[in-house]
Parts: sequence; C-alpha cells; structure tokens
Amino acid sequence: MNNLAIITARGGSKRIPRKNIKDFLGKPIIAYSIQTAIDSGLFDEVMVSTDNLEIAEIAIKYGANVPFMRTSINSNDHSSTADVLTEVLEQQIINGKFYKNACCIYPTAPLISVQSLSDGYLLLTSKGYDTVFPICAFSYPILRTLILNSEGKVEMKWPENLVKRSQDLPTFYHDSGQFYWLNIQRFLIKKQLFTDNSGSIILNELNVQDIDNETDWKLAELKYSLMHAK
Repeated sequence: MNNLAIITARGGSKRIPRKNIKDFLGKPIIAYSIQTAIDSGLFDEVMVSTDNLEIAEIAIKYGANVPFMRTSINSNDHSSTADVLTEVLEQQIINGKFYKNACCIYPTAPLISVQSLSDGYLLLTSKGYDTVFPICAFSYPILRTLILNSEGKVEMKWPENLVKRSQDLPTFYHDSGQFYWLNIQRFLIKKQLFTDNSGSIILNELNVQDIDNETDWKLAELKYSLMHAK
C-alpha cells in the first residue's frame, strides 16, 4: 500500500483544555482516530505528530507510533496543518522512510469511519487527485442568509432568493474537518491541502461534528452513540 497515517495532536488547547486526550465515552478522544486508522488496514504506519509527552504516551498505548516529537515552531497557534505535515514528511524522508500517499487524520474526529477513509483513498488513487477530503452539505440554504444592517434591522444578504424554493437553490458544502488524503510527492511541491486538483467524498450530518466547545463535545458523543447503537 505504501501509505502513512499522520494524526496531528499538539498539546496546547485553549477552548477545551487537554482536548486531544479528553475522555470521550470512556476513552481519550485521540484513541478513536488511531483505532479507525489501524482497523482500516490502509496504512503501513500510523503515527502521531505531537509536542506533548502525555499525548505521545497515550498514542503509543493505543497502537500508534511517535517516531519523533514535533518542533516548537510548528506547535503554536499560527502553525498550519500543511506546515506540520511538511515537517513530518520531510523528517520521514531523512529517516529513510518513503511513502507514496499520506492521510492526515485529526485527533478529535471520533465520527470518522473505516468506510470514509477507504472511499477517500480509492478516489485519490483512481482519479489522480492531489488531495481528497470529506465534505458535508450545509443544513440550511446559505443563499437565504440573513444579516443585520447598520440600524439593527434584519435583511437578506441576497434578497433575490427570498421567494425561491429551497430545492431550486444550489447545494453548498463545508469541510467536515476529519481527514485529508494526499499524494506526498505533489503535496511537497504545492504544500497545500486544497488545490485546483482536489476531490471529495460527501458525508451526512450524522457523521460530522466540529468540536470547539462543550456543547459540540456532547453533540459528538450523542452522534457517536447513535451511529454505533445496536
């Protein structure tokens, strides 16, 4: 397969303290990303990139490798995911490890599934995309967006859509924030996760939850429980 899974999990988290290892239905949340990557059978190596020793220990406990610690320059609030991946991939080459494809998996993505990882990999390799990532449709037609004007009155951003039926408006999507498959050779040239040659798989709302606060966390636990109910 020649594929590498990279789970990006730095130690600093301001909105939810210790977010990447916080208990999620009985296990550290990062354990779900590690386990799904392992269960998929798609990877020759599942590794975690972190600057935090506690995260590293938990990652190893749940089956991931931590071959090296992340540098401080890529552990602050201004470091992008692409910066972190570039550091990891270049270090892997220095260490004599060469992979064709990589998948960046976020540590707070407990709703990720083996099926979506497999679908993303198939799309990347069959279509020759630079990157592939999951997207989800906005639950409400964004062309009916409301704004408040300078007087505090509500008005439509695009009033021409006021009387249009929802089914007649185009569908818009957002990044689901779970993973990014990438062709390593092309990534190291462009160093971008979203290029003019990116593909996507579409997930439904039940399989997607951004986790930025405690309410988001509880919603993610509820969705996980619904997804895995027997």
